[in-house]
Amino acid sequence: MAMKPPLGIGILGAGVIAGDDDGFLPNIGQLEGTIHVPAIADVIRAKADDLAQRFSIPSSYGSLEELLEDPRVDAVANLTPISEHAETSLAILQAGKHLISEKPIATTLEDAGAIIQAAQERDLAVVCAPPDALYRQYLTARKMIDAGDIGKVAFARVRSSHAGPGGAADGWPGDPSWYYTDGSGPLYDMGVYGIHEITALLGPARRVSAFGGITEPERTVRGNGPFAGTVMPVTTPDNYLFMLDFGEATFAVVDATYNVHASMAPKVEVFGRRGAMAIYHRDENPLEVYRQDLAPGVDGWMAAEDLLEAKNVREIALHRAMLFEHLAECLSQGLHPITDAEHARHALEVMLAVRESSRTGRAVELTTTFSGSGS
Repeated sequence: MAMKPPLGIGILGAGVIAGDDDGFLPNIGQLEGTIHVPAIADVIRAKADDLAQRFSIPSSYGSLEELLEDPRVDAVANLTPISEHAETSLAILQAGKHLISEKPIATTLEDAGAIIQAAQERDLAVVCAPPDALYRQYLTARKMIDAGDIGKVAFARVRSSHAGPGGAADGWPGDPSWYYTDGSGPLYDMGVYGIHEITALLGPARRVSAFGGITEPERTVRGNGPFAGTVMPVTTPDNYLFMLDFGEATFAVVDATYNVHASMAPKVEVFGRRGAMAIYHRDENPLEVYRQDLAPGVDGWMAAEDLLEAKNVREIALHRAMLFEHLAECLSQGLHPITDAEHARHALEVMLAVRESSRTGRAVELTTTFSGSGS
């Protein structure tokens, strides 16, 4: 699987995640010599042409087939809609290309398993979004948890929500109606982040219990954008709360909802028998840790200067392009990805279990696992 840089990454899908400020293409400048983007493809050729011009990409195509035939492409970033992830990812791997998959990896466990098998059979690497498990605050927190710095973990709280596409004062650049229909919703859109984050910290979950429902039957797009005032029927649950059971009396509560307009709470809080930690998505002090006996007979918060390794310099610089860097590092150093396909499959199983549990009112046992060791 080892490969010398620069890695040629083709882009499949010329939507928001490709060209947004927090997405991939605007943030690859610092990866010169590590990766390059020789081509981009989209079924709407004009969209591919536009991003190719904006980001000086040499070639643009109107199909995946053309992209896969380009000999400069070593790997493909699959940024297609959720419903197309499995079919296109399998085609990418079957063509002998490494894969970067947007979240979720697929919509069924069978398809996720087929992707993993295809990669293993061809000795190809798969790196999956979201990139949160690569952030320094999560890597540092996991190391401290494993070292017992806050004692045995009792429970965690995870925020994985916002006000919903079209729900903020600035509206939405496109038509957000799709987010409120079956196959989308806050679980796949936002909950996937929280699931990846907490399982990166605590490992695979064993059981899920969930509540979900539709808060209001219609929503209206706010702001002054092209779809302002559009009334959107809500036909899929827009409000999920669920609990993950990690075994041995360790639990996590996760929200995945389009009903959080604001919060001052951390992104993730973890409470252990000897301390606690708060994880934020911010540039300064992204990790705060409270410990028993920080000094003899004194409990307290660790000083910020003692947690400098948690400052996420690469995320600040690269945003989602961290996944490009991670794939390139894994291939050049012969490492197994941290954000691997097995972790993404487990997150998918959690999401499917959340839907089932919320419908049936029963806890759902989980069967998949992952290591994500990065070694």
